[in-house]
Amino acid sequence: MPEIAIPTPHIIDRRRIDRSRPASQRTALRSLLRDATAADHARLDARIGALDLCTLAGYRRFLEINAAAVLPLEQSLLAAGVRELLPDWDDRSRTGALLADLAGLRGVPRRLDAPDISDLFAMLGTLYVLEGSRLGAAYLIRTVRQCGDPVVSRNTAFLGHGAGRPFWPEYLTVLERHAGELLDEDDLVGPARCAFDLFAQAAALS
Repeated sequence: MPEIAIPTPHIIDRRRIDRSRPASQRTALRSLLRDATAADHARLDARIGALDLCTLAGYRRFLEINAAAVLPLEQSLLAAGVRELLPDWDDRSRTGALLADLAGLRGVPRRLDAPDISDLFAMLGTLYVLEGSRLGAAYLIRTVRQCGDPVVSRNTAFLGHGAGRPFWPEYLTVLERHAGELLDEDDLVGPARCAFDLFAQAAALS
């Protein structure tokens, strides 16, 4: 799950960035994204948190939900040119890890239709959700590896992906580097909320 935040509902309108304030006084884009997507995040956490990851059925369902959203989002990011934004993208991509885990659990990867990712801030907003989910994964893998089912504990390529690599802080550096170019908050927040919504759709699949 993405970056941990316990929210109150937050309604976003199309707010313009106040350029009259010095850059040092403007809200960091990370904080903007965290606050604006907090309610989306809480709803998703509540739904996925109901799964018992120590059972084969619960853990397989967890991976299928993630695959249904992660696979199309990563494909859309590739089409948008994410390798130019993050040259180490091939190391960051978790499509292969998800497919490997699902194969080990005889799960079925389903791909939802991803929203169009057409520009820099759409990429950055989508990446906030994907890269932030590594923080939740680092917590969940400790639980899964302590489960009694060896089939579950052996198939943790997705949860363990990127362990020890500074993917999250490096993403944040790239994000804030473009803060001066953002004219409208919703250009960044909208795609992030769309990514959360895709995970929510995946969780609702029967």
